[in-house]
Amino acid sequence: MASIPHSHPHPNYHPPNYKKSRSFDLLSPLRRLLDGIQIKNSRLAHRICQVIPCCCPFERDVNLFGRTFHIPALCKINPLYDEVVALRFRALSYLADECGEDVTKYIC
Repeated sequence: MASIPHSHPHPNYHPPNYKKSRSFDLLSPLRRLLDGIQIKNSRLAHRICQVIPCCCPFERDVNLFGRTFHIPALCKINPLYDEVVALRFRALSYLADECGEDVTKYIC
């Protein structure tokens, strides 16, 4: 059976997480630190779930002079947002899977 070569839809296609090798990420040590935190303690997992909110606390509607202004979620501006959310998810998973606890109180 002959193999069919796979071609990408675009000649310069790169995966979404592709980074150029020439770029320097100043926050890389912090990213590795957050990604390297292993949750092996229920007390730590509870603390992480309490400290990191499930939704952006800055998004809200403000009434001013009879008009309503919407302030959008600003958390995604944080360059470490993905790592912080992943840490919270690992803590929730640990509590639910390893400890068998009900984590609905930590979910919005």
